[in-house]
Amino acid sequence: MPAHAAPPLSSRLSGLLFFPVTAFDADGAFDPSGYRAHLEARIDDGAGAVFAACGTGEFPALAPAEYERCVGLAVEAVAGRVPVLAGTGYGTTLAVEYARAAERAGADGLLVLPPYNAESGQDGLLRHYTLLAQATELDLVLYQRDHLAFTPATVAELAAVPNIVGFKDGRGDLDLMLRIVSAVRTAGREDFLFFNGMPTAEMTQQAYRAIGVPLYSSAIFCFAPDLARAFHQALEKGDSATLATITDVFLRPYVELRRLRPGYAVSLVKAATRAAGHPVGSVRAPLTEPEPEHLRTLLELLDRVRGALA
Repeated sequence: MPAHAAPPLSSRLSGLLFFPVTAFDADGAFDPSGYRAHLEARIDDGAGAVFAACGTGEFPALAPAEYERCVGLAVEAVAGRVPVLAGTGYGTTLAVEYARAAERAGADGLLVLPPYNAESGQDGLLRHYTLLAQATELDLVLYQRDHLAFTPATVAELAAVPNIVGFKDGRGDLDLMLRIVSAVRTAGREDFLFFNGMPTAEMTQQAYRAIGVPLYSSAIFCFAPDLARAFHQALEKGDSATLATITDVFLRPYVELRRLRPGYAVSLVKAATRAAGHPVGSVRAPLTEPEPEHLRTLLELLDRVRGALA
């Protein structure tokens, strides 16, 4: 469905934002049946939106044809129940090609990962994102992470582009993020969306919500939807006791575990998703599988927090 035929994303994005892992078979090829099963299970678990072929979904590891098929399967599985956003990235030319593939596949919007050369300065970023927005009818959510940092003035200027509808932060600089929120608000874009995109965003969401960032990614939802729901419900209700239990018993030790190896923000999530009964396969190079003892530790943490919540 073309983006202009549906209500704006600003009115449709809420709840638990699901970032599915991409399923591969034993030979490392894209596995549509495993991917569909993973999607349908989590949609039934209450996903508020699906972000297909994004960071957790190993976007950089997907060939263009796989990417379009992956997004198309997400659209089919969702069947209009919640919005589907697809990842895009690299330089402007490639980002436009992926955006057009996402359009053909029926996506509602795009999560725009950092461009290949983010050292081009703020003028270069303005040009990159403006050209991408002009090349597609889809709504865009910009993603600040890794080596890419926006200035508040740049985000406020980009927020004036009609189909740039949101900004996601994966750097964790709350001072910068508050200044960005303030700059966009001062510029009069009241419907602009702000997201916490930190790995294991639940760990920082209470702080992000306090500065005007209500939405967050939930990689935990891939492998422990019950825990992700319990956290989200406690956050909505202001249940500080439950939030403290989940933070102390699970989130803090899980984040420390995740930091033991590069790439665990994806590979540990995928291994835990397999352990939860979804045949999604291994990660693709250059990511590597987690150490078996680290996965065991994660599963023990899940048992512990479920016991504490019970």
